[in-house]
Amino acid sequence: MSNREGKLVIVSGPTASGKSTLWRRLVARPEVSFSTSATTRKPREGEVDGRDYFFLSSEEFNRRLEAGEFLEHAEVHGRFYGTLRAEVERALTDGKDIVLEIDIQGAEQLRRSGLPTVSLFVMPPSPEVLRNRLRSRGTENEEEMARRLSIVEKEVAARHDYDHVVVNDDFERMLREVEEILGYSQQEV
Repeated sequence: MSNREGKLVIVSGPTASGKSTLWRRLVARPEVSFSTSATTRKPREGEVDGRDYFFLSSEEFNRRLEAGEFLEHAEVHGRFYGTLRAEVERALTDGKDIVLEIDIQGAEQLRRSGLPTVSLFVMPPSPEVLRNRLRSRGTENEEEMARRLSIVEKEVAARHDYDHVVVNDDFERMLREVEEILGYSQQEV
């Protein structure tokens, strides 16, 4: 058991803002852990139950939801996603920070959880850069891209609800800023 008190680090931002890359870099640190989310969607190729997600049936998800086992949950594109309370509390008790990459709905639920939180909103430098990043990923067709971009304005408007807003104009600079906000040493991991 550590003397360090863990905290819940909430990372949100619009699609293609760099929040996933930030999440991956932060969870590589020794003082950070991550919570495996639960979902009702089917596993994608290469995904492993318990590592990438806890893949649950809709019935099991609802049972756990009714039992109060989720810190937050949301329906996204017809599937349910949620963060299991026991996973998070175990890591916090061990003195680890938990980094959750989560949408604005989930972030609001987590801020009301009573757990110690630090919330970060990742902004792209401009709407044009965001569109170019999304297009260059090549993972969404035009319809999916238009749907994702339609939500960006609402997400960006919520940035004022976060403890810190960081701009991803240079990823390494932004990472150093986030590490400073979180009180992490600047050593290489």
